[in-house]
Amino acid sequence: MINGSRQIVQKLWNYCNILRDDGMSYGDYVEQLTYLLFLKMDDERIQLGDSSAIPAELSWASLLRLDGDALEIQYRHILTTLGIGSGLIPVIFRKSQNKIQDPAKLRRLINLINEETWIGLDVDVKGEIYEGLLEKNAQDTKSGAGQYFTPRPLIQAIVDMMHPEPGKTICDPACGTGGFLLSTYDYIWKHYTPLDHDQQEHLRSDALHGWEIVDNTARLCVMNLYLHGIGVDNTDSPIRVGDSLASDPGERFDMVLTNPPFGKKSSITFINEQGESRSESQTIVREDFW
Repeated sequence: MINGSRQIVQKLWNYCNILRDDGMSYGDYVEQLTYLLFLKMDDERIQLGDSSAIPAELSWASLLRLDGDALEIQYRHILTTLGIGSGLIPVIFRKSQNKIQDPAKLRRLINLINEETWIGLDVDVKGEIYEGLLEKNAQDTKSGAGQYFTPRPLIQAIVDMMHPEPGKTICDPACGTGGFLLSTYDYIWKHYTPLDHDQQEHLRSDALHGWEIVDNTARLCVMNLYLHGIGVDNTDSPIRVGDSLASDPGERFDMVLTNPPFGKKSSITFINEQGESRSESQTIVREDFW
């Protein structure tokens, strides 16, 4: 990681230590960063003349002019409203909540993010910043986030063996924070340069697909892809929230790259013909391939 991105990660992470005094976990902190970073970058795209799907009353600018209780109320309103519907934005904000209880500390975090011009940063730098935060979160044994963060050297070795190519579609049915998808993206860029215009558009918008069963992890994945320039212009999210083994999605892909969890045991509740509620045990065996 270059010095500039390392310094930004450290600055943002140091502030997490302050918020931990209020009982906020590492995972909660990265989640709040996800919401705020997306709003900030959307605002920067507007300044560059791009259109936005986020209404002005729910924008980053609406947070900058507020303080105290008014700021907290507006932030909660943004999170609730943007989580409604389908598409990339609702995947990021789905079931989102404000975990920063002190409005003054929320104001300080907004100021820290506002100090940087995120769109102006190189895509690799933005990605490294967010990856650095995700990795720090995964290293925190108390957060339990390590289960969604496969070690990057392992991912890289698998991708190198599989040799993904331009024009192909790649799926990760248990994508976590998006490590396999990002490594695939980087591999194609590095090994098949120069890509023509159609190949570039396909790689950014259509090549990569994933499923993630946990809402919070899915939002981190979408944001991670977004910071790397993947899905930026998409209406639909490249990541779907749900159990990829629950049913056939009806789609087929050229390659599957994944490191799924070990297993899952659950039950299905249904209503019988007599109107009674019954539960049926369900066991899905997922073997860890690696």
